[in-house]
Amino acid sequence: MTNASTTRKTAVVLFNLGGPDNQDAVRPFLFNLFYDPSIMRVPNPLRFLLATLISRRRTHEASEIYAQLGGGSPLLPNTEAQARALEAELSDLGETRVFIAMRYWHPMSDETAYQVKDFDPDQVVLLPLYPQFSTTTTASSLRVWRQAAKAAGLDKPTRLVCCYPDEPGLIDANVRLIEAAWREASAFGRPRLLFSSHGLPEKIVKDGDPYQWQCERTAAAIVERLGIPDLDWVTCYQSRVGPLKWIGPSTEDEVIRAGADRVPLIVAPIAFVSEHSETLYEIGMQYRDLAREKGVPFFARVPAVGDDAAFIRGLGRLVRESLGRPPAICSENGSRLCPDCWSGCPVGNIS
Repeated sequence: MTNASTTRKTAVVLFNLGGPDNQDAVRPFLFNLFYDPSIMRVPNPLRFLLATLISRRRTHEASEIYAQLGGGSPLLPNTEAQARALEAELSDLGETRVFIAMRYWHPMSDETAYQVKDFDPDQVVLLPLYPQFSTTTTASSLRVWRQAAKAAGLDKPTRLVCCYPDEPGLIDANVRLIEAAWREASAFGRPRLLFSSHGLPEKIVKDGDPYQWQCERTAAAIVERLGIPDLDWVTCYQSRVGPLKWIGPSTEDEVIRAGADRVPLIVAPIAFVSEHSETLYEIGMQYRDLAREKGVPFFARVPAVGDDAAFIRGLGRLVRESLGRPPAICSENGSRLCPDCWSGCPVGNIS
């Protein structure tokens, strides 16, 4: 990286899912989620009607979930802590500010783009808090960001770090957290380690989305770093919604299997880097209760990496290395990471 690049004003925009910050926000959040054409892949007006129907039907159940989490999602405070930690990590770059653009609830891209425009940076780095690329997450966030930036008149050299499934800081942070759970679980027998990620309909993966391949890459990198002989581990997927067939195995089925095998269980949320309902409620409450019901002798939920120092250093490295390249889309290694069979990979496909 040249000295000139270290003295320029840099805006880093963290992409994340977003979550309702109070009970009144639950239904509009759900509508925004299911109205996303990357999620609900049907044309309008059918998509609008389905999003309206699904959000209405799911509001009560979702509101009860968020009530158990204090009334709303903790995702924004978690992401804000990551943003401030990353600003400190990048303090030597000169004037650098880290912004947040949520996909389905505030602050969303249309708000954040104007904030970035007011900051008047020389360059922008888009950094998803989705380590594994998917057309349903990073690509969706990128699409709405570009629309918002255009509407705000934000026309600055922009780089996207599209994915970092085995970035060393991400792996190190997960390893440290898993090792702590492993030591505790080992008192109850030989533990089984589940690497749990948010699922996708199988059709989306078959259409070329590389998400599952990248999740498996993250899990394999963690296993290698753990170095535990004959480790019993499984990659699995949670949060299934709707009638379509989803990728598997499901985390729920693996919890049940662990009960049948009477093995202690550790669940690590490797595709979630910030705590929210899927980690705190679905894993920490639902799967814990299921494990107890099915006879699992010990259950541990590994925390999301959050603002772990190793993870934040890893994010800082991704920003620094992206600034040393021409404005473009790149993976953690600066080029295409996915094999050619994954046509959904954005490198060379999204301009």
